[in-house]
Amino acid sequence: MSLNGLILVNKPAGMTSMQVDSVIKRIAGTRKVGHSGTLDPFACGLLPVYVGDGLRFVRYTDGYDKAYRCVARFGKATDTMDTEGEVISENLPSEEMLTKMEENDYQEMRDAFDSVCARKTQIPPKYSAKKIDGKKAYEIARSGGEVELKAQKINVYNHLIHGFSTVDNMLEADFEVEVSKGTYIRVICDDWGKESGYGAYATYLQRTKAGPFNLEDAISLDDIKKMAEEGDYSFIISPEKTISYMNEIVVDERTAKDIKVGKKIKAQPFSNMLVNELGDLYRVTHNGELLAVMYEAIENGTRILRIDRMLSK
Repeated sequence: MSLNGLILVNKPAGMTSMQVDSVIKRIAGTRKVGHSGTLDPFACGLLPVYVGDGLRFVRYTDGYDKAYRCVARFGKATDTMDTEGEVISENLPSEEMLTKMEENDYQEMRDAFDSVCARKTQIPPKYSAKKIDGKKAYEIARSGGEVELKAQKINVYNHLIHGFSTVDNMLEADFEVEVSKGTYIRVICDDWGKESGYGAYATYLQRTKAGPFNLEDAISLDDIKKMAEEGDYSFIISPEKTISYMNEIVVDERTAKDIKVGKKIKAQPFSNMLVNELGDLYRVTHNGELLAVMYEAIENGTRILRIDRMLSK
């Protein structure tokens, strides 16, 4: 049985995102499987996986904001900025310092966190999938090559520290953040460690939100396997929610027919629905049916709507 749609997987720690895809391929009976927003092997949480025709929607997830829950451990730094790497520095806080921090409600640590989260640029980690001259940064790093990555624009929209604790004479901070695309939480931990002077790395990372999708709606691989064995495929959902962030243009039957045969249409009749800039994307529907994703352009002085991707079944 070949399936189509979207599966919100609660990825376990210890698996790569590609390994999750492989499991879903076997369950869905198709090789047409791909995920949105790769999670590091040590990370867990929300991983949207698209199956069959659902893959048509993946391209519209690139700009998703995301949210994470993380634990940072202070006193050491690693080259990968997480538990997978080698320790490259150590500066354990003394018992006296830990006591002082606790008495002051960790105010200096909180201030350092605020400082890091206020930054508008971030240099991606060398152990990442960022490409340099066609090669992934982690491939270059693992082969002993020099990795030079440029700072990227980011935003940390919200940040919250849930609490501090001590483990093996090291301080741990449990926090969550809501961030823009391309923001590495491992780097936030590493920068926080540098700002504090102790060094830090991520010991736990869980994605809790990606665009319109939430961890609460995700299903474990074990449960997905069990449901499929019982013939219950309710874990497959419509991928149309992927583009729910786009403004909607509702067209009449005649215009819907034109769109279905690939025609561009004049934008003027829908001017009250066009609230974005030229080039921005809209989801176009008729009687509740999703027809296409379209964008506004100018052709020979006339504003038109062009098809970016046909989605009518």
